[in-house]
Amino acid sequence: QPLAERAWVDEALGELTADPRWPVGEAEASRRLNDFLEQAVLDYGETRDFPAIAGTSVLSPYLAAGIISPRQCVAALQQRLGYRPQSKAQPGFVWLNELIWREFYRHLLVLIPTLSMNRPFKPETAALPWSWDPDAFAAWCEGRTGYPIVDAAMRCLNATGWMHNRLRMIVASFLTKDLHIHWRLGEDYFMSRLIDGDLAANNGGWQWAAGTGADAAPYFRVFNPTTQGQRFDPQGEFIRTWVSELADLPAAYLHQPHDWLRLKGRHDYPAPMVDHAVARVRAIEMFRALEK
Repeated sequence: QPLAERAWVDEALGELTADPRWPVGEAEASRRLNDFLEQAVLDYGETRDFPAIAGTSVLSPYLAAGIISPRQCVAALQQRLGYRPQSKAQPGFVWLNELIWREFYRHLLVLIPTLSMNRPFKPETAALPWSWDPDAFAAWCEGRTGYPIVDAAMRCLNATGWMHNRLRMIVASFLTKDLHIHWRLGEDYFMSRLIDGDLAANNGGWQWAAGTGADAAPYFRVFNPTTQGQRFDPQGEFIRTWVSELADLPAAYLHQPHDWLRLKGRHDYPAPMVDHAVARVRAIEMFRALEK
């Protein structure tokens, strides 16, 4: 087992080394941590959900590969602030809470080994009639859903191996609650692409979004991809970066571009795969059926 663990670390380090966006090594991890704690951590609670803003620590690849540890992060945070945050009202608490979520998901893997065997945390949800539609899944993977924030997020992932956390929730909700495709497919695809791929965090996040996991989002909570884009990328800076077909659209039409494109006689961006309102109702019906 130690040799297997070492092989995994070597593989992770190799992936980091191959990408200039992710310089490998403890020195780089420490530099990123110190830069984040210098200022961004104080605004983290307000900026972390906006993918066009550099408001996160971007330490997850280094945490996933074991280059830096959560304890080092907590110790550095406490040293920077002079105290350990205990409530949301205190700067640094929201980031500390994210570190705790990572550890929580690791503890769950130890407590419930079936989580690493493609089983849901909530056993009853194994009966959900998930779809395995290969064409719909391919459209999601390739960023061809017709929902700009979803497509931008997936194209960013495919090009860089990275996705902002808010976007991970949006695209996971879309796959499971709008397309009704099994979360296992999304979980596997993320692990095949993410530079910070981590079994515990990835599984925990997907099951949270799908409504099958520990402390999961209530099944009736379905992210609206249009309003999520309007709220967290209001001027479309992130969308314009990754969806070239929409780069010239006025901001007022960017999150629902299809009428504008139709008026211009353009057909270079796909129509929405599904009607979100209809898909949302279907998702809720799937879960309610489990209660009967």
